[in-house]
Amino acid sequence: MAAAACIVTVLATAGLVRLLRARAILDHPNERSSHDRAVPRGGGIAVMAVIVVAWCLLAWRGAMATGDSHNLLIIALLATALAGYSFLDDLRGLPALQRLLLQTLAVALGCLALPDGPVFQGLLPPIADRLAAGFIWLWFVNLFNFMDGIDGITVVETGSIGLGIFLLTQASGIAVHLAPPAAVLAGAAVGFGFWNWRPAKIFLGDVGSVGLGFLLGWLLLSLAVAGQWIPALLLALYYLCDATWTLLRRVLRGEPFWRAHRSHFYQYAARRSGDHGRVALLVLACNGALVATALWAALGGNRWFALALGSVAVALLLYYFARMKITDGAD
Repeated sequence: MAAAACIVTVLATAGLVRLLRARAILDHPNERSSHDRAVPRGGGIAVMAVIVVAWCLLAWRGAMATGDSHNLLIIALLATALAGYSFLDDLRGLPALQRLLLQTLAVALGCLALPDGPVFQGLLPPIADRLAAGFIWLWFVNLFNFMDGIDGITVVETGSIGLGIFLLTQASGIAVHLAPPAAVLAGAAVGFGFWNWRPAKIFLGDVGSVGLGFLLGWLLLSLAVAGQWIPALLLALYYLCDATWTLLRRVLRGEPFWRAHRSHFYQYAARRSGDHGRVALLVLACNGALVATALWAALGGNRWFALALGSVAVALLLYYFARMKITDGAD
């Protein structure tokens, strides 16, 4: 199904590129953009359609354990509604508060479809545990949208997390029911990458970045419920650190943090180097290290040491991005 998701996404996106161009649904460059020409926006329609159909098939065929199939179907339907609303935002722009309220509703309903058990391993009372999980999930949905700012980076992140969950669950034998939907996510991301790599022929748009953030958030929280909270944290650590640090920095500076900007570490590196592909590949290399440390932690290694190693890898990449030199190809 992962291979099929990849192939179908490639083909569906090809048709979508032509359709969006014909309808003039384009992302035009502005002072906050990392591209210099009009590019079709809304490629997430194809990605989300493929993933949602595949997840529904997995639930229908009973590929998940009893009860988990029901949860998978609920999350797929919630993601469809959230992605559909986000496409309206792509088309005409919607108030930020309205978007946040709908995302909060989707996350609140999604928390009801999380597996039974504490996300934070009993450190919080049950109600506080779910509230904290919902807050983190909501932030992850938004940061995933914020981080989709250069060609190929969200393809790399989605593929890395999806593949990481697949490998981790298969190797450890824990939460193996998450492996099929994670593999489908990774396959669809790779398929979209054929069109989104530098220079991108199409962008995901909010329909894709918000939808993918919601689905990945559920997978990661489900992994945490299964006792693998450090591996789950490691898999998403680069996006979490870049987005959270940038948000805090903007808040401390008194900047309107809710507005679009180009101050993420990876965006700075892309501007300085003039090469989106190079930056995305560096993120991929960092994610490879994070997947390795997550696997080690899940298979019995010292979890705190694994988290420390992963944190060092992310810190080194962020430092390198901040210090990246200007090249002749810089924008």
